Amino acid sequence: MTLLLDGRAVSEKLRARIKEKVESFVRKGFRRPGLAVVLVGDDPASVVYVNNKRKACKKVGIESFFYHLPQDTPEGRLLSLIDELNKDERVDGILVQLPLPEQIDRLKVIEAIDPSKDVDGFHPQNMGLLVAQSEKGFIPCTPLGIDLLLRHYGIEVKGLNAVVVGAGFIVGRPLSLLLLWRNATPTVCHVYTKNLKEHTLKADLLVSATGVPGLIRGDMVKEGAVVVDVGISRVGGKIVGDVVFDEVAPKARAITPVPGGVGPMTVTALLLNTLKAYERHLSSTIKP
Repeated sequence: MTLLLDGRAVSEKLRARIKEKVESFVRKGFRRPGLAVVLVGDDPASVVYVNNKRKACKKVGIESFFYHLPQDTPEGRLLSLIDELNKDERVDGILVQLPLPEQIDRLKVIEAIDPSKDVDGFHPQNMGLLVAQSEKGFIPCTPLGIDLLLRHYGIEVKGLNAVVVGAGFIVGRPLSLLLLWRNATPTVCHVYTKNLKEHTLKADLLVSATGVPGLIRGDMVKEGAVVVDVGISRVGGKIVGDVVFDEVAPKARAITPVPGGVGPMTVTALLLNTLKAYERHLSSTIKP
């Protein structure tokens, strides 16, 4: 029987622990953790993601500071806001929702965030710490969420052939580095990969993060594989993933649903990174 990797259920358990930890700090007289969320423009998907993150913060007792800037905001205005947030002692984490409008250089924005507040884990310093396999950095939220989900269900990736479909900055690249850290053998496929099926059929762990609905069909997955679907698209009013679930699930040892799989775990990983930043900031200000 195929194991359903239920991200919602696992998230609820983890968020309960986060809330308990936050309240324990508050009872001791400390301020609440603070997350600044910056949204530029009104991209519908981004608005939904930001609202979900803010609701999640509220439920676990993390204070969220929301900054909604117009679509035509100049790059300099956003960089100035980030500078203010870097200096704000109430703010432990800074999240600038991607994608950004075309007039703004994404890398400039990411590099402007203080690495100790970069709870998205995209700053070059944090990416470098991921390459170095160091706990000192912040692991990007979706790869961290996937790692937490697999660990919860006792799925050991050590020694597995792991195929990641999608080489994006947010998921594919950092996930492949994290899988290497966990002693899997990762292969990264992308839009220029020839004969994708040849690669996916070798996967003990198959992760698809392309946003192409129905890309992964039943005949592309080997028996007993663990399948993680990161893709999320709206087709005919329905939310679907990269994986054709009904075809793939019967062959898989374990699989994530869409929705309710990786999505909730990504938000939970953000909360965990924010709590980690908060604890570090407290420890640096509390005198022994």
